[in-house]
Formats: sequence, C-alpha cells, structure tokens
Amino acid sequence: MFKKEEDAQKAVEALNNRWYNSMPIYAELSPVTDFREACCRQYETSECTRGGYCNFLHVKAASKEVRHKLGVDTFGKGRHVMAGSRKSGSSGRRSSPGRRRRY
Repeated sequence: MFKKEEDAQKAVEALNNRWYNSMPIYAELSPVTDFREACCRQYETSECTRGGYCNFLHVKAASKEVRHKLGVDTFGKGRHVMAGSRKSGSSGRRSSPGRRRRY
C-alpha cells in the first residue's frame, strides 16, 4: 500500500519498464479499495465462464512451497500470518472445555 497516489503511479511506471519470463509487464492502478469484494465468487467455485473477459479478480492461491519460501502461513481464507510471529506453545486457540488443564 502506498500513502500517496503519486508514489503508486511511480511504481506502476517503473513496473511497466520491466520484463518477466521474457514478457513485458503491463501494470495499472486499480480503484478497488476492498479486494475481498473484487474477487470473482464464481471463479472461487470453479463456475466462472467469462475467463479473461470477467471484470472481477481471479485469484490463485500461492502453493505451500511459495508460502514457505516467503515465510507466510495461511490460516483460513484471506488471513495471513508471518511464520514465527506467534508465541511458541500458543496456538491462539483455547482448548475445549473437557480438555482444560486443571492446576
């Protein structure tokens, strides 16, 4: 995220002068503020027939290998937590009532 729109525009211009996998990168700014609403729900359920003509995002999840290399774990849809950011021994969940430790 950029604080200033001018900085975002500079990043787009810099990207448009780059290549990836022997192909030019075509970047543009998006007016979307909530990407959860911009995702194609039909694509998520493998039902979108519009393909490249769809006006919504077709998001492909990163593989476990890529997430591991980036040091990112995914917990549920859309929630990303940096690996090692939680305290060791704490899963962030409470144990079930029948399994609580009694001291």
